[in-house]
Amino acid sequence: MNRRSAIALGLTAAAATPLFALTAHAKTKKYGPKDGKEIAPGVRVVEVGTGNADIPAYKSISIVDVVFQPGAHAPQTVMDNDMVCTITAGAFTIKKADKEFKLKEGDMYTCAKGKTDEATNTSKVVGIHRIAVLIPA
Repeated sequence: MNRRSAIALGLTAAAATPLFALTAHAKTKKYGPKDGKEIAPGVRVVEVGTGNADIPAYKSISIVDVVFQPGAHAPQTVMDNDMVCTITAGAFTIKKADKEFKLKEGDMYTCAKGKTDEATNTSKVVGIHRIAVLIPA
């Protein structure tokens, strides 16, 4: 990562922070087992909303909740867009190509376009990733 991309990522994260202040700590909706679209056994994506982005590299931001049943696993996937993710419920193990880490409610992380990511809900409750998908301009 060069200095320019580090600055761009920092600005992107800073710009997304107010969005997460409104959405990440808002009371998370209780989702039913059929809400959203199933992407893996026990893992569903629910569209929350979209908005325009004031970040020059992005035209809009789409917010989705990825709802994991206890123990559910989303297999390795290549990211189509840059994303800022926060855990609004549960606890997770996240695997990337070069590292693995654990997150709990309130923790945040990022995913870069073209990189891989996989997640497992390690808690005994329904886990939720709230994701801001950054749509390029």
